[in-house]
Amino acid sequence: MPHVTPLIGTIVAGLVLAFILGQIAFRLRLSPLIGYLLAGIAVGPFTPGYVADQSLANELAELGVILLMFGVGLHFSVKDLMAVRKIAVPGALGQIGVATLLGMGLAWLLGWSVAGGFVFGLALSVASTVVLLRALQERRILDTERGQIAVGWLIVEDLAMVLALVLIPAIAEGGGGSVATALAVTVGKVVAFVAFMLIVGRRAVPWMLHSVAHSGSRELFRLAVLAIALGVAFGAALLFGVSFALGAFFAGMILAESPLSQRAAEETLPLRDAFAVLFFVSVGMLFNPDILTDEPLALLATVLIIMFGKSIAAFGIVRAFGKSNKTALTIAASLAQIGEFSFILATLGFSLELLPSDGRDLILAGAIISIMLNPLLFSLIDRFAARVAGGVEPEHAIGGQPPAPVRGHVVIVGHGRVGSIVAKGLTDAGERVTVIEAQADKSGLPAHEKATVLAGNPASGALLREAGIDKARMLFVAIPESFEAGQIVEQARTLNPALRIVARAHSDAESAYLETHGADRAIMGEREIARRMIDEALIGR
Repeated sequence: MPHVTPLIGTIVAGLVLAFILGQIAFRLRLSPLIGYLLAGIAVGPFTPGYVADQSLANELAELGVILLMFGVGLHFSVKDLMAVRKIAVPGALGQIGVATLLGMGLAWLLGWSVAGGFVFGLALSVASTVVLLRALQERRILDTERGQIAVGWLIVEDLAMVLALVLIPAIAEGGGGSVATALAVTVGKVVAFVAFMLIVGRRAVPWMLHSVAHSGSRELFRLAVLAIALGVAFGAALLFGVSFALGAFFAGMILAESPLSQRAAEETLPLRDAFAVLFFVSVGMLFNPDILTDEPLALLATVLIIMFGKSIAAFGIVRAFGKSNKTALTIAASLAQIGEFSFILATLGFSLELLPSDGRDLILAGAIISIMLNPLLFSLIDRFAARVAGGVEPEHAIGGQPPAPVRGHVVIVGHGRVGSIVAKGLTDAGERVTVIEAQADKSGLPAHEKATVLAGNPASGALLREAGIDKARMLFVAIPESFEAGQIVEQARTLNPALRIVARAHSDAESAYLETHGADRAIMGEREIARRMIDEALIGR
């Protein structure tokens, strides 16, 4: 019988349990992140049964942090932030300040150090990107004014946490009067790194990526993206003494300026997701469930700070800027949870011996509880808005078009390289189209008067119904993932048996799969290119 090494055992146990518990959480309409954390608790040292290797899990988590931060940088949008900067920047900074002070106050009552309280408060102040975007997408409000404010607010929070990840180690290293010196040295290193990336990296990284892209090798392109993310992060730590997180964030931000950024994000997404899951599993392994019974009042206070303290501050700030109660409540509910950055800060603070183990456990428990209760908070706000308005107000999509197209329109799923061309051709020809796009980044989507844009999971029957699939004359499924495409085709065929469905495929097997699930025709790009080449060869023969 082959020997199971600690590395294999940790990866297999973590991923398998994360899948099972993540699926259960998803079925219960909770964030899968809850399942990943519970998987870590199950294989951690504080619960009976199999115990994964903690040191290996922490090293895998470091890779998860690098790839998570690379993804944050890759999707960082200066345009989105500038659109709502007047409210998002002061609002986010003010809310972070209030939450941090509340956390420090609780830490003082518990007898922790000032530095420990500062890390604890910061961890409670920042919301989870994953949870927030999913909540906004499910309610179709990502592209409304309140959705854009929430996203801009989150961008400012993320930037503030990136800065905190750089400065906290300097605070930990400096003692007494040397704190200012340590901070000055750290800031100097960061400035040197940023200058290097803006002068050298801004030219070298896109050039290298374009060179590899022209080779035509998808494998080399994927490897190049990963090499840039990991190499810049490692080089930043080795040469400039800054964190892996900051290096990975800047690598993603520089790469985001390249026209190949969308493709880079698609190619690295599976590996980023896998290591992100391992990161959440490793965080769960650190959690000691005894905190639930040992410190119930401290846990209650932590949850109240997360769900009400910073949310009330956010509500007051948004109202002070003259926005409606509905907008203020949406922002408040969006921020009433914590996630990825909180875990990174908790892990960093504990490793630097700033944060006690109880503080880390309170952060983890607060995250799990707040993420579980966040959908309930949104439901209460939805009911409140419906009562006040006498019904749910219609949300307008990009371009100001209502999501209720007339009979005979065309629905396009996916606005990538193929979908964008189809959408432009149809709108230029005077056709009414509804584009369904899953990505949070909406830059480049059609703003044509005949185009309606909806955001969310395209395989959702509710979203297809919102797109008016029962009244549509045609559906184009332009996404490259055949499995998801098959689900969309099957849902659409059930909702509209008379609908003509054309899907995108990459092989004969994918074509057969899509047609089996209800597509009238699956178009394979390679076959269409070959036909055109044959036609060119036979012209004038």
